[in-house]
Amino acid sequence: MSACSLKSNCHNGLRRTGGLAVLMLPLLFTGCSLLPTTRKLPVPKAPAVEQSISPEDLVARLNKSWDGITTLTAKVEFHASKYKTKEGAATDYPTVDGHLWMRKPDLLRVLGQLTFVRVFDMASQGKCFSLSIPHYSEVIKGCGSAKKKSANTWENLRPDFFFDAMMVRGVDPNDHYSRTSETYMVEDAAKKHLFSVPEYILHITRSKPGVQQELTVRDVHFHRDDLLPYQQDIYDDEGNLETQVYYAGYHDFEGTQYPSAITIKRPIEEIEMVLTVEDLHENLPIADETFVLKPPDGAKIVNQE
Repeated sequence: MSACSLKSNCHNGLRRTGGLAVLMLPLLFTGCSLLPTTRKLPVPKAPAVEQSISPEDLVARLNKSWDGITTLTAKVEFHASKYKTKEGAATDYPTVDGHLWMRKPDLLRVLGQLTFVRVFDMASQGKCFSLSIPHYSEVIKGCGSAKKKSANTWENLRPDFFFDAMMVRGVDPNDHYSRTSETYMVEDAAKKHLFSVPEYILHITRSKPGVQQELTVRDVHFHRDDLLPYQQDIYDDEGNLETQVYYAGYHDFEGTQYPSAITIKRPIEEIEMVLTVEDLHENLPIADETFVLKPPDGAKIVNQE
């Protein structure tokens, strides 16, 4: 190779090196680097106990809990909120004292009162129910879910809202199920801690007649440290998320582990109700008359389809 060629190549190489250096100068002055850097992150803290269980045993455990309850009597506090997400507004209602009486398979009585003044009263003897709202001097009677939604959100309350929330039902023999597991992270910003929370999710589905389609009925979430339900997602017949229930603060009520806080969310209606359980009893006898609502004098009877 000639000296001229070597000289030309050298000049070209220097020119390229110089051009690269010019491009890198701004990065160097701004503290940027083309090399990878390592950052320290909080190390997730795992629970002290992480249990494993087969899908069959998880269902058996849920069914045993469901089968072991015949009646439920509870003293609670109700705190309700109504949201208007698109308007960025929320209405919080005063906390009221409440009582619930439940008897399987579907008998229910729910009473809410504020300083001994009755706010609402609902009774169900199966598929049909009565809902008394003394403030409006009316009693709503109906069967099943409401086909036409009332402008007054609280008139759309139905017995299954409470029944499905207070008792996590077992898996029906005709339903199908599967189990998945995952771990999510929870950050405690105040203490700068990161916690890993392993869970099982029990997916309960039902075959739709005439087609090869599975309809999701419920998803039940279990923490793997205690295998207790902490969330339940309930879907309607069209596969829409109808109700979300969150369980927290499990407490020993006379030998029964039961959540002391139950949050019921209705995403479509944008309502939320938090039940603080103050006292609870299982399998006490409840008289039939408890589930009969006597309309107040002068109340208007409204029949809903």
